[in-house]
Amino acid sequence: MALISIVTPVYNSSAYLHTVFSSVLNQSCSDWEWLLVDDCSDDDSWVIITELLMKDSRIKAFRNDENQGAGFSRNRAIKEASGRFIAFLDADDLWLPNKLEKQVSFMLENDYALTYTAYQKFNSQGDRGIVYPPESVSYNQLLYSNVIGCLTAMYDTKRLGKRFMPLIRKRQDMGLWLEILKDIPKAYCLNEVLAKYRTDSGMTSNKLKVLGYQWKFYREVVGLSLLRSSVVFVIYGIKGLLKSRI
Repeated sequence: MALISIVTPVYNSSAYLHTVFSSVLNQSCSDWEWLLVDDCSDDDSWVIITELLMKDSRIKAFRNDENQGAGFSRNRAIKEASGRFIAFLDADDLWLPNKLEKQVSFMLENDYALTYTAYQKFNSQGDRGIVYPPESVSYNQLLYSNVIGCLTAMYDTKRLGKRFMPLIRKRQDMGLWLEILKDIPKAYCLNEVLAKYRTDSGMTSNKLKVLGYQWKFYREVVGLSLLRSSVVFVIYGIKGLLKSRI
């Protein structure tokens, strides 16, 4: 059994897979497994994944029969995971070399069940702004702003069991964090930049078109009333606009 299971959904990510592979391979903590789930890519993603499989025995790969979305793909990887800690890394993002080592130590030393870190935005032109999240977040606080960057999140299956994302096309990660925060008081931030979030890939562009999904998320997934959804939605939009300017 690995200590850490890294969950990566893949869809038309051939331009980034070698880079993200280096990001994982260069981790100072070597006790990991990397689970990639290809969501019916129509580029060379699966070809590259099969090449990566031959380079490191800690890599496992799966392929969906039909396109199901990132949440389904992440859940499939979680089902196959053997590690105590579940970490998330999209195929177009990156980790700094000490990310896993520092975050696992942070969780073990403080007995935290769900944690996240600061991260730096970047694109093909270079590094951009840094996002420093609050030092902790509760269920009610997270409703107003998803301060937990998916590429930085890690949860402890020993404390929580395996937890899965809701099967929706957008905001699956926020849905998972909220479900976990129903059972624990807070998630905690290791406020160091340990990850890099790509802002100019196709995956990210799709992520930015979320306001319509966000409204449906509050009403249909979280189950908020019309009045509370309206208040939370407006505040979420304002905070999202401010975050996008970093």
